[in-house]
Amino acid sequence: MTSQLDPWAALLIGLLGAGHCIAMCGGVAAAFSMAIPAQQRRWQWLYLLSYNAGRIASYSLAGALVGGLFASLADVSLGRQGLTILRVLAGIMMILLGLYLARWWFGLLRLEHLGNGLWRRVKPLAGRFVPFRHPFAALPFGMVWGWLPCGLVYSALTWSAVSGSMVQGALIMALFGLGTLPTLLALGGLAERLRHWLNHPNFRTLSGILLIFYGLFTLFQSLQQLY
Repeated sequence: MTSQLDPWAALLIGLLGAGHCIAMCGGVAAAFSMAIPAQQRRWQWLYLLSYNAGRIASYSLAGALVGGLFASLADVSLGRQGLTILRVLAGIMMILLGLYLARWWFGLLRLEHLGNGLWRRVKPLAGRFVPFRHPFAALPFGMVWGWLPCGLVYSALTWSAVSGSMVQGALIMALFGLGTLPTLLALGGLAERLRHWLNHPNFRTLSGILLIFYGLFTLFQSLQQLY
């Protein structure tokens, strides 16, 4: 059931979801910048890399948990047809994400609210690591913020759910995290021009269209397997 395209689908979601990342993580970037001691600003890139390593580690952990859980369910009860149905849902999620990124439909925001309960418990942990005493202190800070409720992350997790294993689920989310890296580095102040380009309406529209077409392709593949 696992397609070789699945990890690249997650990478694509991360790369093309730049506009959403900018909207969601602008506040995080501001808090992150304030947490770096003034005398350490010249090492900002080290703090950024450490923060993003922590964030991607949390994504990978979530992918491993989801991938392992659904792989176990498939062995016990879902079977081949059940995983195909999950793949249909993954395609639908990508279409909905594309509609959101193009700003044609905002229903995906409702999905983000589902994680608010967990986030209220996790978020206070981030305060324990600020201000940063050294670059590596940004690592656990990033791990906490990796659990921020995000429709983009949830869309990528649907691919982990149909990955077929814990390892493959973690790989998919790691690639998704790498896809978001250029945007998060730009938010950190390393590339102002890149940030402007990634948030441009034309880029958002093109990103949405590409994700919609990939979602339709996934649906077509999955429905062929069902019938």
